[in-house]
Amino acid sequence: MISRISGSLIFATLVTAGNAHAQVRTVRDIPTVLAVEAVAAAVADCSSKGYIVSGAVVDRAGQLKALQRADNAGPHSIDTSRRKAYTALSTKIPTARFMENTQKNPAAANLVFINDFIALGGGIPIQVEGDTIGAIGISGAPGGHLDEQCAETGIAKIKDRLK
Repeated sequence: MISRISGSLIFATLVTAGNAHAQVRTVRDIPTVLAVEAVAAAVADCSSKGYIVSGAVVDRAGQLKALQRADNAGPHSIDTSRRKAYTALSTKIPTARFMENTQKNPAAANLVFINDFIALGGGIPIQVEGDTIGAIGISGAPGGHLDEQCAETGIAKIKDRLK
């Protein structure tokens, strides 16, 4: 009986001691309502400039959170915008910089073979206080730098409400 009580006491002490040092971690993610608003603002910005695009926002886990395709946008632009967002999220840098890195660094060149990575401009991470909580990707403008400008407009639309 004494060994049973001692064993239970030791177990309870270990569990309590382990929890005493546990830390709480706050995990941020982009809310759906803001993801939808960001992608809509980005696609509208591109449309106002005459670019027919698709846009996608992924959450911090790389899962699609919002998608918008302008009328007559190319069918390829849907998946390309998602892949740009995924790449920006994964690398935590704009995809234009990722593209430059893969071109300049032979060791990084193989990164484009990772599933869903794409080395084209137009993807931007969405960050709050240095924490990447999602990313936006735009595809269909006549150049990645133009896709990126529209993506920046989308982020600017929601930036002040990100927490």
